[in-house]
Amino acid sequence: MLNRFMQSRLRGLVFLALILVIIPAFLSNSFQYGMVTQIAILAATVVGLNLLVGFAGQISLGHAGFFGLGAYFTGIATGTYGWPSVPALLVGAIMVGIIAWVVGRPILRLKGHYLSMATLAVGFIIAIILNNERALTGGPDGMPVPAFEVFGWELSSFARYSLFGLEIEGFEAWYIFASVILLVAVWFALNLIESPIGRALRSVHGSEVAASVVGVNTAKYKSLVFVISAIYASLMGSLYAHFLGFITPAVASFEFSILFITMVVLGGMGSTFGVILGAAVLTLLPQVLADFQELETVMFGLILMLTMIFMPKGLLPTLTAIVSKRMRKKAGGEA
Repeated sequence: MLNRFMQSRLRGLVFLALILVIIPAFLSNSFQYGMVTQIAILAATVVGLNLLVGFAGQISLGHAGFFGLGAYFTGIATGTYGWPSVPALLVGAIMVGIIAWVVGRPILRLKGHYLSMATLAVGFIIAIILNNERALTGGPDGMPVPAFEVFGWELSSFARYSLFGLEIEGFEAWYIFASVILLVAVWFALNLIESPIGRALRSVHGSEVAASVVGVNTAKYKSLVFVISAIYASLMGSLYAHFLGFITPAVASFEFSILFITMVVLGGMGSTFGVILGAAVLTLLPQVLADFQELETVMFGLILMLTMIFMPKGLLPTLTAIVSKRMRKKAGGEA
């Protein structure tokens, strides 16, 4: 069984890598590269959120708060205090992880609607702080963020680089970097899922009472996955800030939190590759519907509603089940 999982995990990673390699063949300008880079960053964020929601069964409606904290910590550390980008990103993730642990210990004792309201309140508190601390964050007007820099090499969308003898634009370099980050995020999540921690999380999702009876420390594992998902969000928030070059408190807003949770539900809770599909669909759909003008929001909601009615398990699990069913029928017919 483990060998079968290892093979499927490797196939999934290879398939995702091939898709990321092929995508540039269909891109022709910086805007399109910017969109797919944004998808990669947001997808990595919801891969972490899926560990909490899809595998541990714990809801979070304020996850954009951690995303925003990571973005603003990096922006303030690099822009105001002159920190190098990588230490700012890592220290920000550690700080957010500590905050998530302190906050998560009490609120994860709650269940159902009470847990939803508690995580929602955390997100609101963070957004309010970012809005009101004008001296540090610039308030509602936001703040600029320097380009990402590592070992003296600056990653900017407006620069040109030489990579293995090839001249590439800055927006192409950002896409390559974000794609590698996404692959690492997925690799870590898949390994975590099959580890003893992952098995404990699935038991908590199935039944906390049953998990406790067999010796699983449910409070410990819920807090742990909450911290891990918050660190995912912080790291990706930092990269998102560097990528955009400018951030506002909107990155920590309730709307962003709802976007994250919708990506997980739409793609398929408990499906690591499914949530990536969910992130891609929800990022691209507004662009596709832009021609509908004032009906854009109505069409967007209608599509989501119909998708969840006819695909309640999410896009990828449903599509995978349909393909598997047809292959079994075909194999049975040939036999």
